[in-house]
Amino acid sequence: MAFITDDFLLTTETARALYHGAAEGLPIIDYHCHIDPAQIAADAHFGNITEVWLGGDHYKWRLIRSDGVGEDEITGSASDREKFDRFCRVIPKCIGNPMYHWTHLELKRYFGFDGILSPDTADEVWELTKEKLKTLSVNDVIRRSNVMMIGTTDDPADSLEHHKAIAGSCVCSAAVLPSFRPDKAINIDKPGFSDYIRRLSGVSGVTIGCPDDLKAALSTRLDLFCSLGCRASDHGLDRMVCEIADGGSIRDTFSRAMAGEEIEPRAADAFKTDMLLFLGGEYARRGVVMQLHYGARRNVNSKMFSRLGPDTGFDCVSVTDDGAALASFLDELDRRGCLPRTVIYSLNPSDNALIDTVIGCFQGAGVPGKIQHGVAWWFNDTKAGMTAHLKSLADLSVLGNFIGMLTDSRSFLSYTRHEYFRRILCDLIGGWVEAGEYPDDRKTLTELIRGICFENAKRYFDL
Repeated sequence: MAFITDDFLLTTETARALYHGAAEGLPIIDYHCHIDPAQIAADAHFGNITEVWLGGDHYKWRLIRSDGVGEDEITGSASDREKFDRFCRVIPKCIGNPMYHWTHLELKRYFGFDGILSPDTADEVWELTKEKLKTLSVNDVIRRSNVMMIGTTDDPADSLEHHKAIAGSCVCSAAVLPSFRPDKAINIDKPGFSDYIRRLSGVSGVTIGCPDDLKAALSTRLDLFCSLGCRASDHGLDRMVCEIADGGSIRDTFSRAMAGEEIEPRAADAFKTDMLLFLGGEYARRGVVMQLHYGARRNVNSKMFSRLGPDTGFDCVSVTDDGAALASFLDELDRRGCLPRTVIYSLNPSDNALIDTVIGCFQGAGVPGKIQHGVAWWFNDTKAGMTAHLKSLADLSVLGNFIGMLTDSRSFLSYTRHEYFRRILCDLIGGWVEAGEYPDDRKTLTELIRGICFENAKRYFDL
């Protein structure tokens, strides 16, 4: 018997009617992800399921490590088949983990596999997926998934050559748009800052000798991004900051950082605040959405960071008090008259109510849901995490204006996460209807579901 049925996760008749009648089959706007545009431009093929599934996916790596597997069979020199077998061994143990659901959704949607992944089915799945991948390219996946827009994550110093190639061809059925991620230009207290500034100077053609020069260089690069359809920026922050300082202090901090001096936390916060406020104004002027991600404590295992580097599965939730800084930062942008459309994500689920109350203080005329609480992020994009996020947003804001799901993934098979979200959303709303908490008005309910799953993001990102 198939595990992923037509009514997977849909526990009421109303939920089933809403999903199949309103959500199922809607186009996907994947406005934030980490897939490689070079693979889209080349219409890449993968030789086996390990290449497309386990390469770079630190979600899966963390599970395999938790099964007592050595690093050689996860990110090391072991064969692709050995790595796949290790994943097959752990996945049956992952009851309650969203990876169990994602895995089987992907196997069904892209490979037609209706069974259960385990060591007993490893040979069958390996051979089935290997054969299917011969004729399943990156852009085949995008087309079959009905993806309308992909927002990649790109550094200001990137050449964007692959975006240019995609824009000048018919290789991809979706719009592939760069998103501006200037973290390296803002993180003045992190190693490599001065080297990065020199690189950015060369790429931008702006000699960077002071913070104003850096702002000019970033503005120049943002112009290039916008010429290629950029709809959003993204900022990965350890925590929210709002430390206002005078221009002289900011210039002194920059000079010391370029000379290789260590920057104390308060001075670093003031520099970051100054740059973020400037960029917020640039985004508002251009109609670019500002995304703020915070609350991650990164690279906590120093030994493994030294061995493998960042983004390899050694990050965790950070517990910091970001409420005052978040409110003050939005207030400062609003006071200056340059608060852009903004999406806020915290990795700490305890911040749900905080964010949902803060966003209500800064909404703007003419833009429904101008300030958004972004979808449950990273460790929170579980069934329970997404449900908690949706309930909090409904309790304290306007759920009907929410811009919905994104993949935040490096894997082209992750578009099924949109289906996962849509099923959870329809089940939640269907439950409210059947409990008598909302009228069974199918016209209004259909508009709500279509809005949250697709239409709101289409409007919000001006697509």
